Amino acid sequence: MRTPAAPQAEQRHDAEASTREKVLELVVEHGPVSAATLARTLDLTPAAVRRHIAHLQDAGQIVVHEPAGPGLRRRGRPARHYVATDVGRSGLADAYSDLATHVLDFLRQVGGKDAIEAFADDRVRELERRYRPVIEQAGSSRAARVQALAEALTADGYAATTRGIGGQAIALQLCQGHCPVQDVAAEYPQLCEAETQAFSRLLDVHVQRLSTLATGGHVCTTHIPLAVPTTPRTPTSQQSDGTEGNS
Repeated sequence: MRTPAAPQAEQRHDAEASTREKVLELVVEHGPVSAATLARTLDLTPAAVRRHIAHLQDAGQIVVHEPAGPGLRRRGRPARHYVATDVGRSGLADAYSDLATHVLDFLRQVGGKDAIEAFADDRVRELERRYRPVIEQAGSSRAARVQALAEALTADGYAATTRGIGGQAIALQLCQGHCPVQDVAAEYPQLCEAETQAFSRLLDVHVQRLSTLATGGHVCTTHIPLAVPTTPRTPTSQQSDGTEGNS
């Protein structure tokens, strides 16, 4: 008696869906990313990757990234790079976004703008409390500390990576491909502003937020200089009372 083909077909379908989800996760995390990079990372054939890319494009979950600005178009046929759309990222969004937005709406009605800012500050203080030991363990190298921050963010669902800027990597970009509170932050940018300030304190350097998912960017991108002094620390009690050490 022949084995029914239905279970085998279901297994193949599940395997395809699982691989396609991995492709989408990589585009969210590393986009703009090329099909060749996806194939190497997942150990797939170019034909298999193209099949998954076509499916994700048809579903509106990824699109071809079009670089902007002069001098970015090259002769010939450059490799296509893909980024996730809001539809693609929405599958990773947390279910509590609507509830959180309603709670903040109520908080704003009751306490005004100051209450929202106080909430955002309190949220990132908890983030700093958890992340600081991890970053301190990375040592004094700012690049290593940024990498430690990216790994901590990824563990919390932010799909964070780092990219070197300049021929000698004079700066790093911290890229967050996913934001669990993206929908909430679109309504309350104080969350993004407080997070940026927390990164600055954790890394002891002034950082600059270049783009956010909440405002329509493909990723949340934070520019972090490497070759600059650390920000000054708060004076100790002995220094702040005007006393000086023995000469």
